[in-house]
Amino acid sequence: MQIKFLGTGGAFDVDYLNSAALVEFRSKTILLDCGYTVYPTLVKKNLINKVEYILLTHLHNDHCGSLASLLLHKSIIEKAERPIILYTSEQFRMQIYDFLVIQLKEPEKYAEFVPIEQIEGLRCIDTYGQHVENFQTYAYIFEEEKRFVYSGDLGKPDNLFEKLEKLPHMPTCIFHDITFEAENTGHTYYKKLLPYLNGYDMFGYHCDPTKVPDDCPVKLVFYQQSFMV
Repeated sequence: MQIKFLGTGGAFDVDYLNSAALVEFRSKTILLDCGYTVYPTLVKKNLINKVEYILLTHLHNDHCGSLASLLLHKSIIEKAERPIILYTSEQFRMQIYDFLVIQLKEPEKYAEFVPIEQIEGLRCIDTYGQHVENFQTYAYIFEEEKRFVYSGDLGKPDNLFEKLEKLPHMPTCIFHDITFEAENTGHTYYKKLLPYLNGYDMFGYHCDPTKVPDDCPVKLVFYQQSFMV
């Protein structure tokens, strides 16, 4: 598996672009989130033609804000086959669909919707209400010979790690959103990850790297960008 980050910033860290990644997984290329900076980044880096599948952690603008532009580009500019949007539940599929209707009128003309269960080795963890109250978010687990985990936006990490600890042992790399401000309850304060550092290869994203405290032991994605897992 290869993970190439297209950005590592949060909603307001415009210098570091929205957190998103291209994942090469089981001979498929999956775009993981599509915030408002992602479409122009894909175009500038000449990577947009690689996007086959799209997987969203949630529907905040910094995670899905340029999805319609991407789908229109694939259809009008590339004249390519419709990308596949993977969905985790029928309710979430309808939320994505309704979000796209406003911009595309008939989203099924521009994307095919496929349940996540059809992709071997890929599973979700439902993190409803653990980023923002009463709001749907998901974390994702990718498994081949090794495992990597992508947290999405998550203010309470305990549930994620409880589920990971119940899985069969496998070398595991975790990409976890972090904040350096204890009062920011929508993301995981870095000190909450300290009990989980042992046994996992952990990297933090969705943050401003210039604000990292001296005592933060979590490595930042910002300094590496591309990973082989």
